[in-house]
Amino acid sequence: MSAAPELWVDGQPATADDLTHVALVNYGAYTSFRVEEGGVRGLDLHLSRLEAEAVELFGAPVGEARLRELMRAAVAGRGACWLRVSLFSPEIGPRTPDWRGRPKVMIAASPPPSPLAESVRVQVQTYARETPHLKHVATFGLIRARRLARAAGFDDALFVDVEGQVSEGSLWNIGFISGTDVTWPQAPMLAGVAQALVQRGLGQSGFTGRTAPVHVDDLGGFDAAFICNSATPACAVTAIGDQAFATSPAIIDRLKAAWASNPVQPI
Repeated sequence: MSAAPELWVDGQPATADDLTHVALVNYGAYTSFRVEEGGVRGLDLHLSRLEAEAVELFGAPVGEARLRELMRAAVAGRGACWLRVSLFSPEIGPRTPDWRGRPKVMIAASPPPSPLAESVRVQVQTYARETPHLKHVATFGLIRARRLARAAGFDDALFVDVEGQVSEGSLWNIGFISGTDVTWPQAPMLAGVAQALVQRGLGQSGFTGRTAPVHVDDLGGFDAAFICNSATPACAVTAIGDQAFATSPAIIDRLKAAWASNPVQPI
């Protein structure tokens, strides 16, 4: 069993009251990422995500300078590590939903996780996350989707709407490859930071990228597919339901290189 992460709230060790509230009130949002040499690939995107979440869910931003200060304190004296930066407010609960103001910042620091997998076979499920553009803490549906997929003999779940339009996976975004063209699904979903970093570096790896609607009936027209998230820059999809895909380690390496071409941004 891995060691429990260290937890801080607004720069101080998390208290029992902090943890009780977070455990009992499922209202908040977060972002998570690997820290390398005191910096983060896509830090600008993570900070933008946190600020947008703070305004939408709580009514006020935290402030980039404050977020950076708290992150620097959390990584002080560490090498590579994993940070989860969460926003919450003890003023908000089921009977007290009206409070507006700057949320508290909880940071969890732990060793970097391994990638999700080397390859995955995914089950198509008709599902959409609530408020899909936010990386919020309501993860019941995601965990249940993965459980159902694994019980059915798959590795994970890919979400589609009632008309079969592809959006995202349980913990990741998906891209489809035709020749040297990468297609990202156009649908209500979370705009992943890893997805954005891969997209930024595609040109250097010999790819082009675009966003377009993708329907399950379109899957046979693609050569390959891959998933990505902050712990997994690129991972081959071997099949989506009954639709098998060719896998190419060389293509996955080029996608990983596209991600890695983004510089580490100092915190």
